[in-house]
Amino acid sequence: MEYEILGLVLGLLLWVAWAIAIERRLRRSHEDVSQLPPGPRSLPVVGNIFQLGWSPHESFAMLARKHGPIMTLQLGSMSTVVISSSEVARVMFKNHDVVLAGRKIYEAMKGDYGNEGSLITAQYGPHWRMLRRLCTSEFFLTGRLDATREVRRRCIDRMVEFVAEASASGTKAIDVGRFIFLMAFNLIGNLMFSRDLLDPKSERGEEFFYHAGKVMEFAGKPNAADFLPVLRWLDPQGIRRKTQFHVEKAFEIAGGFIKERMGDENGREGRSRDFLDVLLEYRGDGVEGPLRFSSRTINVIVFEMFTAGTDTTTSTLEWAMAELLHNPQTLQKLQAELRAAVPPNAKLEEKHMDNLPYLKAVIKETLRLHPPLPFLVPHMAMASCKILGFHIPKETQILVNVWAIGRDPKSWKEPLFFRPERFLEPEMTEVDYKGQHFEFLPFGSGRRMCPAVPLVSRVLPLALGSLLKSFDWVLGDGVRSEEMDMTERMGITLRKAVPLKAIPIPVGNKAEA
Repeated sequence: MEYEILGLVLGLLLWVAWAIAIERRLRRSHEDVSQLPPGPRSLPVVGNIFQLGWSPHESFAMLARKHGPIMTLQLGSMSTVVISSSEVARVMFKNHDVVLAGRKIYEAMKGDYGNEGSLITAQYGPHWRMLRRLCTSEFFLTGRLDATREVRRRCIDRMVEFVAEASASGTKAIDVGRFIFLMAFNLIGNLMFSRDLLDPKSERGEEFFYHAGKVMEFAGKPNAADFLPVLRWLDPQGIRRKTQFHVEKAFEIAGGFIKERMGDENGREGRSRDFLDVLLEYRGDGVEGPLRFSSRTINVIVFEMFTAGTDTTTSTLEWAMAELLHNPQTLQKLQAELRAAVPPNAKLEEKHMDNLPYLKAVIKETLRLHPPLPFLVPHMAMASCKILGFHIPKETQILVNVWAIGRDPKSWKEPLFFRPERFLEPEMTEVDYKGQHFEFLPFGSGRRMCPAVPLVSRVLPLALGSLLKSFDWVLGDGVRSEEMDMTERMGITLRKAVPLKAIPIPVGNKAEA
């Protein structure tokens, strides 16, 4: 009891001392503070933490309506600027891309491995440029993507087969997101290791899906240890401990796949060079990267490829299916387009995409309403700068609220409605998600934009179209479309709070079902 009282007293003393230090620092830097973007009044020590809410992207969007599209929040000791309009996003990415290309790394992601090998969390500089260049030239290059067209087709075909097997009775609702995850995981597995890795009965698949999901969930949760440095060693919410536990478990699974692939001597004959070959054969100059990659670095790169590639794909396609089932007329319109453009007994192919404008519009509308990362990955100012006359101090966290930008009534008519037709209007047909249309930035823009967009733009419509061409879909448990739960679950990615459960009915069997 005495130790508990002593700890409480010491904690209160530290709290008071830190509050005084913050107040003094604010007084000393009054000139700079007066030039910061406007924002809500903050409390001593905690700042605006209590205004985060359960859904920070929604809370910040509401605050932006009052304080403006570039807004300052003080989250404990973490100075944060939130950007909530296409106009300010344009200025940021066009004029200040380099200085704001740093990364704000949360406590949850500060593991024993640091940021070694991480394309997502590495600070902008020579090492990051080497990783980015390697990734884009060997993984997402147009020529390589063209060469792997059949790999994508095969992985999506297997997803359709798995769904058909799971729905053999025609009455059983399936977890739609789980089958999308299996497809995305096998696709990355083929690009990385030249082989399928999972099937619906795979225990390792279930484990990785679980652990990767937990990593994304915990890493995206507001963490007091990020906002109040004095709490870092305590990890009061256990977020860092829990995240690292799940990271290590996922590492073990990914490491097992690497060992299997490296030990498969017979499988090397007749296969093309995959990304693991690239990593193993890498020889650097020691300036913009190591001379060789360590096994730990390779593990980090592989882990990030799998988590980033599977979680965002699963989230987007599950939301697309949910919105279509929530809007039956839109679903019918899309299925009519698919079945008119592709012969009944033929598979949907990438070559058909030019004749499927509504399918591509559905993907865009899903990404507008449900961007995979509502704040992108947090940026950080590597040096002080000015945006639109406002002072942005060094090490300020920059959050681009693409969720709010995609629902801004100044940019979008009826922004809260799922209406893919908007992307077929003459002035909107050229709008894409490649980072140059600042009202629509689901994958970011500039140097730190998601490098996987060339792959994503091929996989998303092909996978969604294949599911809709092969099956008719009915909600399970007698749920009506207007009764669907469309709430969000916040993590790093924006997932459905309630996983989508639906009954797939193979086309041609509807009358029998």
